[in-house]
Amino acid sequence: MTTQYDVIVLGAGHNGLVAASYLGRAGISVLLLEKNNYIGGATTSQKVFPDYDAHLSRYSYLVSLFPEKIIRDLGLNLELRRRTTGSFTPYVRDGKHDGLLLSNGSEKVSRESVRRLTGSEGEFDQMQRFYALARVFAEKVWDTMLEPLPEKGEFQRRFDVDDGSREAWRSLAEEPLGCAIERYLQDDLLRGLVLTDGKIGVFTHPHDPTLLQNRCFLYHLIGNKTGEWKVPVGGMGRVARALEEAARGGGAEMLTGVHLQSLAVTGRKRSVEFEVDGKTHGVEARFLLVNFGRNVLAKLLDESHQADPSDEGSVFKINMLLRRLPKLKAMRYPAPEAFCGTFHIDEGYEQMSLSYEQASQGRLPDKLPSEVYCHTLTDDSILSPGLRAQGFQTMTLFGLDTPWPLFAENNDAMRHKAEKRFVEGLNAWLAEPLEGCLAVARDGSFCIESKSPVDIEDALGLYHGNIFQNALTFPFAESKDQVGTWGVETEWDNVFFCGSTAQRGGAVSGIPGHNAAMKVLECLGHAGC
Repeated sequence: MTTQYDVIVLGAGHNGLVAASYLGRAGISVLLLEKNNYIGGATTSQKVFPDYDAHLSRYSYLVSLFPEKIIRDLGLNLELRRRTTGSFTPYVRDGKHDGLLLSNGSEKVSRESVRRLTGSEGEFDQMQRFYALARVFAEKVWDTMLEPLPEKGEFQRRFDVDDGSREAWRSLAEEPLGCAIERYLQDDLLRGLVLTDGKIGVFTHPHDPTLLQNRCFLYHLIGNKTGEWKVPVGGMGRVARALEEAARGGGAEMLTGVHLQSLAVTGRKRSVEFEVDGKTHGVEARFLLVNFGRNVLAKLLDESHQADPSDEGSVFKINMLLRRLPKLKAMRYPAPEAFCGTFHIDEGYEQMSLSYEQASQGRLPDKLPSEVYCHTLTDDSILSPGLRAQGFQTMTLFGLDTPWPLFAENNDAMRHKAEKRFVEGLNAWLAEPLEGCLAVARDGSFCIESKSPVDIEDALGLYHGNIFQNALTFPFAESKDQVGTWGVETEWDNVFFCGSTAQRGGAVSGIPGHNAAMKVLECLGHAGC
């Protein structure tokens, strides 16, 4: 390590690695500094349960927003595998258990499943028309995500071509998402299924006037113009490893276990003082890329941080290792088919209105909406051969309507209470208790790990556990001074955000990392930068 670099990247999460890879390949000297003792940040796989050789994606699970262009540009050795089942939603009709299964491979299967739920095929056609709006939006927005921010009016004119495009703009960018959901769909379960993509990770409701739900929905539906969420083969840690290989291959240097002590963001050069293994170091660079949130940056600069209410995190994560999959009450579907996709629990439209209202009142909802993913049904490489042979599976639960304030006063007690309630919600749809299927550690405890918003903030620095670092943004400039920028700029010269805090940041995308690198390269090509 020297004391002078062209660029210092603070945080070696996937976005920091993307930025370092692009810059290193351009011949620019880069140093990445990471507080954890591992590379990858939230994009990591870890041996969560020490007694078993299983590496779970601990904080993030699926990939949709990572542009194929970045994969090609950086030559990443990365496989994203399609799930055969899109989603499964159990329900009870006339006292009988059944399920709505949406297939990734057969429209006929999906259509028939919707017909059994609603009694006609009309709702399936309406659902198709609704999702066509998202496809229109994706076609017009996706390629711009790796370009400077367009002006809102200019962006809107791209939709002023036909009735379908204008309807897509109105439904997704102008009016609350709930208006379109209620206009197109009548069945409560289908309405809820659509709404979940507008609530994942954020605390909002269908008619939120801030349109936070719209922004969240778009980020879940526009990825690579399809919006399909795929399983990274080898787990999320494989994404981080591929990017680390690319960054090191480009010449980037990395340090882990770094304790940042101070930053200087004014003057001719940016400087960083930090401690590693008890020794203090100081380095300087022309550019500083920040791969964490404004809350952490403000603390380092000894400044106050005024967050917007929409920046509040609302997420509860449960990681599990199972000896086998549990059987379902909906006997029509085998468990591997139902759990292969996104398994929806208590996510009806009216039910989520109630859970949001109860959480807004400062109480843990009586029924907690959640989604379950089973990585190993699509990719079992994260398990040792011995565990695979015995039929072990991983399972992860993503809980909604669990905002940070619920856990702020007594995190341990509320985490335990929420975990119990989420498991009860899943058990309501199982023909046998989940507990009987969980792997057991040597000390007799179940292999289940829960993370509240408080835990996520403590581990990763994400503001109040917000998995997107702050509220998601629309993919266009929302003020005049943003037009033509890369959406990474800060109030300090040559200090740029390269993570989810940037415009168009959020989820495992690499987009902010790419855009921060492009901003640096742009500056180096212009006198005065």
